[in-house]
Amino acid sequence: MLNRFAETYLETWFKKSNRKPLVLRGARQVGKSTLVREFARKRKINLIEINLERHLYLDDIFKTLDIDIALREIEALCGISASLPNTLLFLDEIQSTPHAIQLLRYFFEEKKELPVIAAGSLLEFTLADHSFSMPVGRIEYMHLGPLTFTEFIAAVEPSLTRYVESFSITTPLPLTAHEKLLKRQREYILVGGMPEAVKIWCDSGSIRDVSDIHRSIAETYQDDFSKYARSHQLALMQRVFRIIPRMIGQKVKYSNISREHPSKNIKDALELLTKAKICHKVYHSHCSGLPLNADVKETVYKLLFMDIGIMNHICGNDWTYLQSFPDHELVNEGAIAEQFIGQHLLSVQALSPSLHYWVRQAKTSNAEVDYVISQGPLIIPIEVKSGKSGSLKSLQQFAIKKNTRLAVRFDLNPGNIQDVSHQINSESRIEHANYKLLSLPLYLAEKLPDILNEIRAGLPPNGMDMIFPEAAKG
Repeated sequence: MLNRFAETYLETWFKKSNRKPLVLRGARQVGKSTLVREFARKRKINLIEINLERHLYLDDIFKTLDIDIALREIEALCGISASLPNTLLFLDEIQSTPHAIQLLRYFFEEKKELPVIAAGSLLEFTLADHSFSMPVGRIEYMHLGPLTFTEFIAAVEPSLTRYVESFSITTPLPLTAHEKLLKRQREYILVGGMPEAVKIWCDSGSIRDVSDIHRSIAETYQDDFSKYARSHQLALMQRVFRIIPRMIGQKVKYSNISREHPSKNIKDALELLTKAKICHKVYHSHCSGLPLNADVKETVYKLLFMDIGIMNHICGNDWTYLQSFPDHELVNEGAIAEQFIGQHLLSVQALSPSLHYWVRQAKTSNAEVDYVISQGPLIIPIEVKSGKSGSLKSLQQFAIKKNTRLAVRFDLNPGNIQDVSHQINSESRIEHANYKLLSLPLYLAEKLPDILNEIRAGLPPNGMDMIFPEAAKG
């Protein structure tokens, strides 16, 4: 059975004294239902599970918004009393009975003693067809994505997890461990993090079997669109779904998606797919201050897909093709690396809830930084390289224009931190940039917040007053 880090979050939620109903969000087939079942099984919790897709008649009962009537019906259906101690109610596929979404508010107000988890995919599709909205303030959300790389290696080669979890910028990884992690990273790029694909890879090691799973998942999503999207949206929704994986790392232009559909319709389709966590928008920010959201340009954005394995399947990248990554040039090797890092940055709760990037267009030269994040008072630019080398011109432009103290580069080299000094001739003067460059292997993307905290705490000690002057004063 695959272990998910999200179980720790559920444990904390379950023990809260003023616990709210928890809504698990995430794309279909990322493992929401399995997560709840495993959480209950391991802790010997009485689980009342209702798959609402199989009991659509319950929507009329939930419509009354009477908790007692709803619970009596649920108890009769499952044969388990909701009043038993150590009991958890799990309402799965909640989008199938929309009034259950409204009912969550009354579970919080009238049945606080009963823990309730609801899970659903494509909730936004359902809400778009109903006049009511989510019961804000009376429910809690948790987003579950595909397995991260660390969860993946915990399944395929558990002995490697300690090298990721205990990584310190002051202690180099053994070269053997680094090479093994690079090999597993290459596997993850093709297999991805969808639980069914990871499980079949662990069981059979067959790329053909993994590809069959990817095909099935992609078809399931397109079937879902026919159930939840309005009829006039269906063809466009399916088209957008299959085009997004080919657009990773590119500024979105509606004309590149379809010349046959109005821009507004394409925009609406992207909005629904974004809300449903099938894709994620990475907005351009001027990065002039915090929060980064304050000066975003909402019409300028890139997209990330929900899972790198499904992305490569749709793009037609097979195992033979990816075996050469990154030793030989691939058509979309930069996009693959950018998807890998973006997918993992989104999975890290310690970072800001959204991702941004920076672009500067000038007559002489353009510059674009793949990602920009914030931590504490810092605005941190991130460059992603698919190999062991590459130019840092855009990062240097950002460092000069924004007075950067710390920058991050992800590539295939072991981790290190170094001083960088750079200057450029700018019209009438010479501009300088002096900053710390944190270089990390791609597979350590999840560890970025911990490593930044380590640096912030004063490790390594040299140059910390330059990066964090407020720490030096303390």
